[in-house]
Amino acid sequence: MVNIHPLAIVEDGSIIGKNVVIEAFAVVKGNVILKDNVTVKSHAYIDGYTTIGENTVIWPGASIGTKPQDLKYRGEKTYVNIGKNCDIREFVTVNSSCGEGSSVEVGDNCLLMAYCHVAHNCKLGKGVIMANSSMIAGHVELEDFVIVGGMTPVHQFVRIGRNAMVGGMSRIAYDVPPFSLGGGDPYKIAGINIIGLQRHGFSLEVRQKLAQVFKITYRQNLTLEKALNKVENEIEMIDEVRHFVNFCRVSKRGLIGFDRAVISNNEDVEKGIEILESIKR
Repeated sequence: MVNIHPLAIVEDGSIIGKNVVIEAFAVVKGNVILKDNVTVKSHAYIDGYTTIGENTVIWPGASIGTKPQDLKYRGEKTYVNIGKNCDIREFVTVNSSCGEGSSVEVGDNCLLMAYCHVAHNCKLGKGVIMANSSMIAGHVELEDFVIVGGMTPVHQFVRIGRNAMVGGMSRIAYDVPPFSLGGGDPYKIAGINIIGLQRHGFSLEVRQKLAQVFKITYRQNLTLEKALNKVENEIEMIDEVRHFVNFCRVSKRGLIGFDRAVISNNEDVEKGIEILESIKR
């Protein structure tokens, strides 16, 4: 049974599943698909080629599937796909994508707290939590079970690896490695996300190996390439270790903690930085 309030606006062409609830003053546009047991709260607005998965709740004031905030957008057909069992809280904005046929993806069991923003071409894995007023720019990827603390902006094209936890009021300008814990501005890696890994059932053996990986990567003053080579040579390449290494190797923006690695051995550049710092003082 579908329960659509008479004061809701549901356009022709939308596809409404079983047991969907649409409250008063909600707006569902003509290309939207709401799967079974979805709830759309009062004053929510769902536009574009948007699909909302089973049992997901869209809370009041949320805006889903609207035009991307990208000047390159020329009206092409793009998509938003939100998974099952998600909670999209008050005044969250999830824009549509940019580039013909592209999509914004939000995986199953995600929680986007009030006032979060998900921009065009973003990909969120399953179990992602974005705390209040955190914002991710275009082309950002959050892997499975990432937690982003409140009021944290994430720069475009950044990736945050699986099971990582980012502290609130941080500023993320470079890739954050999987399984890590950190925060601040400038961002600092504190270590492995021990509590998060325990909660998700990672064994003691796996946690110990990831701690060894972290020490080699961030505590031995090695270049990233040398650190990853050492990890491959000295640590058993279980799935989690392999994922860490592969994530770091394919980084395009640069990895947190190594974003200045290229210039750190350049004496001329270092002198230039010292001069600039003395001018600031």
